[in-house]
Amino acid sequence: MIISESKPFPEILKSLEGDQRIFIVGCKGCAEACQTGGEAQVLEMVKQLQQEGKIVVGHSVLDFLCDKALVKFKLKPHEDAIVSADSLLIMTCGIGVQATAAVVDKVTHPGCNVVNVGGSRGEWRGDERCLECGDCLLDYTGGICPMTACTKSLINGPCGGTKDGKCEFEPETRDCGWHLIYERLKKLGNLDRMKVTLDPKDYSKMRPPENLRSTIMWALERKEKEASAK
Repeated sequence: MIISESKPFPEILKSLEGDQRIFIVGCKGCAEACQTGGEAQVLEMVKQLQQEGKIVVGHSVLDFLCDKALVKFKLKPHEDAIVSADSLLIMTCGIGVQATAAVVDKVTHPGCNVVNVGGSRGEWRGDERCLECGDCLLDYTGGICPMTACTKSLINGPCGGTKDGKCEFEPETRDCGWHLIYERLKKLGNLDRMKVTLDPKDYSKMRPPENLRSTIMWALERKEKEASAK
């Protein structure tokens, strides 16, 4: 299970500046369990955005947003609404944002940050991966994660080793992550995002928080041990 927390609403609103018509996507998987992107949270977001003068052209809560094939199939009935939207707000983990961005030719904004719980969790097959950095950057990179697409996890552009759109680590087979980001932003008409210089990552956010490590979300036996010790 991937644990997420909602981004502050002012941050979400800022990311939507210039976008008037919004389509919202939620997830019945991990995000619903975390109460960050289930039906209730999506409907609440609809209200909040409407109160701010945004037009919500539609919304959908999918079974799992981490499977591109499923996302493409499930969003097909909403194609007209999505085409009419300026952008999509995705209320789920970073994988779900990336999977949606890969199958919809629209700007996708993340509505959540992923909380690092240590170790690794099962993920759908595909190129989309999430390092659970605690501060999702996908709003700036066209829905392609620089932390995972780039072998060096660079967040402000490519290194000097990229050549002909390939990564110096595997020049025959691996695309440079930032080349992919550039091409995606160019396709979306959003290259101005490349002018934004992001602050250095706060890697302390990638450590599982103490309040999480004391709950059953961290380890099933945690509460059992605490209870038996009393």
